Order: sequence, then structure tokens, then C-alpha cells
Amino acid sequence: MDSMRQTLKLKLDYDQLTNCMRCGFCLPACPTFKETGLEAESPRGRIALMKATVDGVMDPDVPFEEQMSHCLGCRACEPACPADVKYGQLIEQARDAIETHTRQHRGWVRGVRKLVFKGLFPHQNRMSLLGKGLRLYQKSGLQAVARKTGAVGVFSKQLSDMERILPEAGGQGVVQRFGTRVAAKGEKLGTVGMFRGCLMDVMFAETNRKTVEMLSEAGFEIVIPDTQNCCGALHAHSGEIDQARQLAMNNILAFQAAGVDYIVSNAGGCGAILVEYDHLLHDVPDWSEQAVWFAGRVKDVSTLLAENGRKLHFRKEEAGEAPVRITYQDSCHLKNVMKGGGAPRKLLSDLPGVELVEMQDAGSCCGSAGIYNITQPQMANQILDHKMQHANATQASYIVTSNPGCLLQMKLGIEKHADREHVQATHVIDFLYDRMVKR
Repeated sequence: MDSMRQTLKLKLDYDQLTNCMRCGFCLPACPTFKETGLEAESPRGRIALMKATVDGVMDPDVPFEEQMSHCLGCRACEPACPADVKYGQLIEQARDAIETHTRQHRGWVRGVRKLVFKGLFPHQNRMSLLGKGLRLYQKSGLQAVARKTGAVGVFSKQLSDMERILPEAGGQGVVQRFGTRVAAKGEKLGTVGMFRGCLMDVMFAETNRKTVEMLSEAGFEIVIPDTQNCCGALHAHSGEIDQARQLAMNNILAFQAAGVDYIVSNAGGCGAILVEYDHLLHDVPDWSEQAVWFAGRVKDVSTLLAENGRKLHFRKEEAGEAPVRITYQDSCHLKNVMKGGGAPRKLLSDLPGVELVEMQDAGSCCGSAGIYNITQPQMANQILDHKMQHANATQASYIVTSNPGCLLQMKLGIEKHADREHVQATHVIDFLYDRMVKR
């Protein structure tokens, strides 16, 4: 325990720990506190646990580790904090220290983590092979057999539920479809480096394709560096900070070589770490200046289209046609980290024949949080149940969001709690693109 305490002392920013005034403004913003009412399940409570551990008041035992893992990392506490405590950085630092000494993971869990974080996500070619394998599974009849025999539920009911709502895997990513450069339509307004993501380019390849085409319509030349890799978000959130830094350095080199004006992401979770590469690498020799260059160019695709792109044209509603009712579920990281919650709403509100109805607590986490809905299914499902109560109350035909994890979670929510024939979840780019009039 003493060795973990020493690691926590080295990794945790003690100034941020002492910045917390214990005012409690973060409590109503925290999803886990709202669900449980327990002080330890709040940002203030977790900061108190971190400080008590570093100060030697308590031991960094298994319950301490478990409490750090209960946090969704949604960072809704940060905009609510009058002292501007960087809670997201603290929870990542704590998890990084825990991973160095963890007692939670069994041998097979450690093996899976090594496979996923080191052997799979950092390698785009392996992610592509994963996509092709998943596509074969979906198209060959294996999926139907697995579902009929119950094989998909062998590991857990949660994984079985998630498998049912997986989208159709793409056979080709954006580079395979477009190459590494796509011209702007009409007058060129700027050059955009597209961050294609790892899962986005496998599970949501059509959304990536539509993103490229919309950016071209809006007047941007698109460069898709083929040497880019995973953003590192899952690594940073799971205590694999060193691996996240290496991925960040590779991405910086890839986009610097492309000479872009903007770096665009269509996944809120990816965008949030991309825009904080300057913090991730601030103490890495020779990288801080390059990281600032990169972070300063990152924009969510909705923000870029709303603020910098040429006005897009959308098909008008037919005479007598009732408006399509939609509601928007915020991506936590887009809203709380990138401060981009307004841009998707503006784009959606401007659509002819569409009525945007705000749901209660639209900015509260849906329970996805990267892989949280897999590692903490009970809390994730509890949060999702309440989210769907608010979504259903809007009577919307579409639940629109800006992040793939949120999209899958809302699909799961519809599967469990809504009329699947009349409600569907969609990415904001898919919803806009399908109504866009191309030149």
C-alpha cells in the first residue's frame, strides 16, 4: 500500500486536490451521485478520498480503487465548479497510479487489456481486420446462429444486449473510399485534417463517409493522414497514460505533415482528448509546443460546419407534411470539454421540417462513457433507464447525438424502453446528410 501511496503522490496534482473548496456545486451535476446520493460517489467525495490517501489518512485499498472506477469521467462537474478544479485530470492520474499497482484485475483481464490497449487499438490495419471479421460474422449467418443458440450471452447479459444493437460493420474506411485527399466543392475555405478514429472507421464507416462529403460541400478540402492512429481516449481514461501519450505524439506528427488549418472529429469522446493533447504532453520534453499547435486546431465537425463552413442547403418540407420531431442527447465530452453543445442544436434547429424538442437533463451522461457500460453495467443501465424516461417524454421520432458510444447506448435504450418501430437513434451527421441537397 505504501508503494501505491507513493505513486499517487507522484502522479496526482496536489494543487488541484487542494483547490477543491468542498462547496458541493458538483453534486447535482454528477450522474453517480444523483443515482446513489452517496458522498463518495461524487467528484467532491472522490477528491477527498484521493487527498486522504496521499496524506496517509487512509489506505489505497480495493474499495478506494473501486470508487475511482465508478466515475463515468463525464466531467459534468467541471463547468459547475467555481474553483475550476481539473477533476478529469485528477481521475485519470489516480487511475494511472492504480494501474501501476492494481489488485483488481484477474490474469485474464490483464491479458484482455493488453490485447485491446496495446495490440489492437493503436494499429489501424488490425482495426480494419477486426471490422472485416465482424462484417463476416454479421453477413455469413454466424450472427443468427450465435443469437439463436444463446452463445452471445455466455460472457454476460450486458455484452449480449450490446451485440444486438451493433451497427453493420463497414468493409472499407474513408481512406479506402476516398484516398487521403478530397477536394472542396466550389471556393475552398480551408484545409481540414479529418480524424477518422478507430471504431468510427470500422463500426460507423458510413458516418465517416458522410462527414467527408458534408465538409466538401461546405467548402473544405479534406486531408485524411493515413499514418494517424487511435486518439488515446480509452487508454487515458483507463490508466494507460504512457500509451495515450505515444498515440498522441504519432497523431501530432501525422497532422503536422498534412499542413492543415483545422483538425476535425465527429466523435465527442475522441475530440475531447485531442483538444487536450497540450495537457497530456505538457511535461514531455520537446513535445509541449507541438501539442499546443495540434490542440489549438481541433474542432468538432458540428462546430466547424456551423461557424466556419459555407451554408449548406437542405430539402424543404412538402406542403401539409408534419414536422419530424427530434430530441438531442449531448455527448458529455463535446459539451463539457469541447464546449460544443450549441453547434449541433443550431444545425438541427435550422433544418426545415424538423422540430427540435429538448429532453430533460439532455446534458447528463447516458451511461456509455467509453467502455463504462461494459465494465460497470449495473450503474450504466440505471442511468440509461432514467435517460430513456426523459427521451420518451419528448415523443421524438429520432434521438440524435454526436458520439458513437452515446449512439450505441441510446440504441440500447430504445431496444429496452421505447417503441422500436417509431423511434430511432442517429448520429447528427447522418441526420443532416440524409436531408442535405448536394450540388
